[in-house]
Amino acid sequence: MRARGRWTFTTAGLLALVLIGSALAATAGHRTAQAKAPIIIGWAFDSKGAMAPFDNPALAAAQLRVAQVNAKGGVNGRKLQIQTCDTQGNDPATAKACALRLLGQKANVLFTTCDVDFAAPVVRAAIDRGVLAIAPCIGTDQMGPKRFGSRGRLAFSFGNVAQDEGSAMAQYAWNRGWKSAALATDTVIVYFNNVVQAFEVRFKQLGGKIVAKETYQSLGGNNVQNAVSRLNNVKADVIVTSTAGAFGALSTLISGLRSLGNNTPVINSWAGDGTYWLPANPKVTNYWFVTFASCFGDDPSAAVNALAKKVKAGTGGFITGPSAIDGLVVAIKRANGSTKGIALAKVMEKFKKVPTISGNVSFSAKLHTVYGRRYRVIRIQENVPKLVGTIVAKVVPKI
Repeated sequence: MRARGRWTFTTAGLLALVLIGSALAATAGHRTAQAKAPIIIGWAFDSKGAMAPFDNPALAAAQLRVAQVNAKGGVNGRKLQIQTCDTQGNDPATAKACALRLLGQKANVLFTTCDVDFAAPVVRAAIDRGVLAIAPCIGTDQMGPKRFGSRGRLAFSFGNVAQDEGSAMAQYAWNRGWKSAALATDTVIVYFNNVVQAFEVRFKQLGGKIVAKETYQSLGGNNVQNAVSRLNNVKADVIVTSTAGAFGALSTLISGLRSLGNNTPVINSWAGDGTYWLPANPKVTNYWFVTFASCFGDDPSAAVNALAKKVKAGTGGFITGPSAIDGLVVAIKRANGSTKGIALAKVMEKFKKVPTISGNVSFSAKLHTVYGRRYRVIRIQENVPKLVGTIVAKVVPKI
């Protein structure tokens, strides 16, 4: 009886252990399922407005990068998932509604458009809720505490800060032997202004001379031709601007000068990337711009060329999407898998030459937009673009 009793007890004990084990396994499975929930990236983008030539390719390339990351197991065992919302030209009310919709869908991070003014409603919606806000290509130091205050610590851009970009343009101009420059500032957004301001500071530091300063305004401005007329009367080695073809003034500026027989070299920021804006007559010539990557199949990086071909990129800005994904992946891993805004921000402020597909990325407590990246320099001659070199800014000037 004792032996039978012991046997009975042991059987019951084993059954209890099995039941406990099953419960524990179910609990562990539930926890594992929770741990492996996707990391949701909410992406508010402009599909048809002025920022579309920059937002669309960045998003398309980012989606390919996400697929590559997920194919390798994701981030700490969690897959990345992009959910999108179209800001439809970046109307402030629509942009804010997009952001709130994405946050309502449990987005862990919000991505936004490439101009800080247009992006502001999305950025504020994110950071007010403690969510990290990332722009693939905003180019000013305002994407951070400078504009958004203490909560701006959660705002970052994988674009090039205007001070760095303008400095690189000045360095390239000086290296080419251009000793005098005429400035043509598009006043429509902060980034355009800051690039030209940075060029001026750095160019003077190098020994260059500014011989004229003109302003115009794209996106509805009607004073471009007046600036062209005045620039035509100035003798300069190079004309410097920062403006985008999608904003409407770039074609008028270049065509206006060339129609007058003025073949002075023009150098632009990455905003002037691409061939989509080129007029058929007169053809664009003696035109340079710096950018993240060449989308024309001649980039020094084979990975960049392969990606550009896949997305049929129209500007080098396409690389900002996957670059931002690369940076986010590094930040999450360094934050031990956390997607909390403040945890990621603390990590990203310490980025120093973090490798991404677009090159090394650095941030600081003050600068939440990239500096120190190696720019591609593209020349367009007779409407044909070609990579002619690379340049790194040696100084980030104060403006």
